[in-house]
Amino acid sequence: MPNRCFAEQLSPAVDLFLVHLRAERNLSPHTSSNYQRDLLKLVGFLADCRLRQWADVTERDIRAFVAEVHRDGLSGKSIQRTLSAVRSFYFYLAKEGLVSHNPAQGVRAPKVGRSLPETLDVDQLSQLLDFPVSDALSCRDKAMMELVYSSGLRVSELISLNILDIDCRDASLVVTGKGRKSRMLPVGQVALKAVNAWLKYRAAWADYNESALFISKRGQRLSVRSAQQRFDHWAKVMQTQGKVYPHRLRHSFASHMLESSSDLRAVQELLGHEDISTTQIYTHLDFQHLMDVYEKSHPRAHKKDD
Repeated sequence: MPNRCFAEQLSPAVDLFLVHLRAERNLSPHTSSNYQRDLLKLVGFLADCRLRQWADVTERDIRAFVAEVHRDGLSGKSIQRTLSAVRSFYFYLAKEGLVSHNPAQGVRAPKVGRSLPETLDVDQLSQLLDFPVSDALSCRDKAMMELVYSSGLRVSELISLNILDIDCRDASLVVTGKGRKSRMLPVGQVALKAVNAWLKYRAAWADYNESALFISKRGQRLSVRSAQQRFDHWAKVMQTQGKVYPHRLRHSFASHMLESSSDLRAVQELLGHEDISTTQIYTHLDFQHLMDVYEKSHPRAHKKDD
């Protein structure tokens, strides 16, 4: 039987799972797309192994799959995500009574060296955000960048904002993050001033029915890619060191907040992290800063030459 026939027997369960994700778990299209891509890789691998039933897949098969995608160059982090998708898929199959075991449960991805996020220091950020505002485009971009740094937004959260999500009188906004979870965040006065300036320009671009806070010249909600390009544009104009992207400003927000307050739990809430271990990476950044100060300042930090 050709491999395609094996794949055709495995694929329907994946399709049902994807419908389940969208309808019952309310996951975003982006997350659903990641699940689909990861599971279709597994379908292709299992079809090559001439397996036609999900109940027949063993832990050994999943380990072989992990080894193959790792040899093909898939990063440890991506393999972790793929295994998470497979575990969730098998959990769904078990609930539906289609399998009695989860072969991915005991499989682990190759260890990933956790890299520290890139940040900008306060002076670099001040210089970056000091670009001149001369028209609607630069005014919009200023508002976007100030808002990301002011409230630690993800770029997806930034572009999903509607006008009614921000309350200028209370200096707050409501944002919908990962898993469609909403949280209320404070907004700094500099960011509020930039947003109010943008709102005066926005009216000339927006269609009557458009609710998005940040829109393109065509009057439509701005895309993630367009926002990323505008951040990069101003980084080049202002000659900021390194590549600047929205998440780098979010990282900088987190690092600066933690450095000033040392309140890890508060920073976790502001960032919308479900697990505090995700937020703890910024403590390493803070410690790195302390080490730099120590190395430069302490008279006995370095061993003197003999």
